[in-house]
Amino acid sequence: MASEKINMPQLGESVTEGTISAWLVKVGDKVNKYDPIAEVMTDKVNAEVPSSFTGVIKELVAQEGETIEVGELMCYIETEGGSTVSTGGSTTTDETPEQVEEIQTDEETKDQSMKKRYSPAVLRMAQDNDIDLTQVSGTGKGGRITRKDIEKIITSGEVPKESEASLDTVKAEKSDQAAPKPSSPAPTSQAGDIEIPVTGVRKMIAQNMVRSTTEIPHAWMTVEVDVTDLVTYRNKVKNEFKQNEGFGLTFFAFFVKAVAQALKEYPQLNSMWAGDKIIQKKDIHLSIAVAKDQELFVPVIKHADEKSIKGIAKDISELAGKARSGKLTSADMQGGTFTVNNTGSFGSIHSMGVINHPQAAILQVESIVKRPMIINDMFAARDMVNLSLSLDHRILDGLVCGNFLARVKEILENMNKENTNLY
Repeated sequence: MASEKINMPQLGESVTEGTISAWLVKVGDKVNKYDPIAEVMTDKVNAEVPSSFTGVIKELVAQEGETIEVGELMCYIETEGGSTVSTGGSTTTDETPEQVEEIQTDEETKDQSMKKRYSPAVLRMAQDNDIDLTQVSGTGKGGRITRKDIEKIITSGEVPKESEASLDTVKAEKSDQAAPKPSSPAPTSQAGDIEIPVTGVRKMIAQNMVRSTTEIPHAWMTVEVDVTDLVTYRNKVKNEFKQNEGFGLTFFAFFVKAVAQALKEYPQLNSMWAGDKIIQKKDIHLSIAVAKDQELFVPVIKHADEKSIKGIAKDISELAGKARSGKLTSADMQGGTFTVNNTGSFGSIHSMGVINHPQAAILQVESIVKRPMIINDMFAARDMVNLSLSLDHRILDGLVCGNFLARVKEILENMNKENTNLY
């Protein structure tokens, strides 16, 4: 029998770690290749991890609720066939997992090519505990320092402190990815308080929000838009549309269409910060926020600029349904270049969104409210909506963002029966 490792796979672009939400197997279970063995949560998606081999589960290394990095060991599986581990020209048969790992560890300690490749999680933990990473021996591939290495140091109490020189080096290499160190002790619960563990998707959201707000210099702009004609048109056709198409025609579909059209004219907003350069994306893939209980997902409408209002409405309906039924895949979550958030569904009339890293901007579509407005020196009841834009000031300035918002406003205010084709 051969003992094989199953490691944490990369479940999406820019995903660096995942949390084991549930094991779907136990020690002694027989599994086939591609059978799901665990449910994993990342900041991008909930997904099932398939087995890489056919065999019997021998040891579950990662625990439920534990967050591990991409490439770290999840479990051992015993497969049929002779086990051979080559060490310096000799061959060893039927090694135990402990022996295999010891042999591989000895070989990997010679390779220190990944020694200074720190993950965001390692950087945060090192900064919060004043650990000098240059004095830490990594047990990961190529000498890379893992979360478990840092946790072991913290538990032992033997923390190597940072010298001024090494601190400067770490600060230069971390690229501002670490969270700020708390200035005061964490609050403690009192009698009657409820403690809610921060795990799973909520933990991922928290980490992403800290990264976005600490890395990205946010600025904000808001415009108000008269969507009276749009409201009249949509309300007139929505019932017939639902009957013919089988899904609803929401106001949000019109807003997504307007944003996609404006992004073609102002592609600067369809960009990402990449350290020493700005990447202006060719494709317009719009991320939309979908909530499920305490979880937030951001699936993507691909090539939104090439789709009709009907096509966008269909994508919104399908992605929201998949999110609420837990069927979103990593492919559904990847590739977003700009985010449109429908905060108006909660009745909000003004909000400032946190940018979906590494995108350049996020647009909040607020609630449509009937308000008295002055038209031709006379009061009239009009359907008004606020559009609030959060922008990365490293990439974007007020002029281009103001022009972009003005164009979105113009498109929406001219959406009516005469000018707008749903198909």
